[in-house]
Amino acid sequence: MPKTTVLIADDHALMREGIIAFLKLCDDIEVVAEASDGLEAVEKAKKFNPHVVLMDISMPKLGGLEATIELKRTNPDIKILVLTQYDDKEYISRFLKAGVSGYLLKQAVGSELVTAIRAVSRGEFYLFSSIASNVVAGYLGKDKKDKEAAMEDPYEKLTDREKQVLKLIAEGHTHKEIGDMLNISAKTVIAHQTNISEKIGISARAGLIKFAIQRGIIKIE
Repeated sequence: MPKTTVLIADDHALMREGIIAFLKLCDDIEVVAEASDGLEAVEKAKKFNPHVVLMDISMPKLGGLEATIELKRTNPDIKILVLTQYDDKEYISRFLKAGVSGYLLKQAVGSELVTAIRAVSRGEFYLFSSIASNVVAGYLGKDKKDKEAAMEDPYEKLTDREKQVLKLIAEGHTHKEIGDMLNISAKTVIAHQTNISEKIGISARAGLIKFAIQRGIIKIE
């Protein structure tokens, strides 16, 4: 039986090394690549075509959400399992909308990570237990106010590409740097920034950074 191939995207080398060491104990799983940021994750996913991508959230360049959006745009069938320390409802909602196959917290024991990888590789959906209860509550209508607030959130008016550009702007990258990372021209980046400003009603870069922090698009460690 062919092994399930995995790409690990996490900006902490020790975390990647620990996951790799643990997964080596599994005969049916093989780590074929690792990435220290979202942009590298996108590039290596295209090169190695893994069955499953373990995706952290907070990473340099493209973050986990932006990398997920890009990967699902180019390969809708790729399986992405979020592995993070963040259990914010806002993050969970955004990743589910982006089409991930699972969401797991780093506090999970190793055996649960293996179970999750195997599940998503089979085409199943996997959620960490505490997150699953929140998602179910949302579907039952207990989070109606949260849903209404999300619909009113200007962030949700942005296209996937605009969300990527906003994150990179908030991190302080120049138009040229963003263009190089996303394989678009600096002129196109400027056009995206103009659209972003119009949709959320903020034009100054400082305001965009503040907006990104408030919405949890970037984290201040």
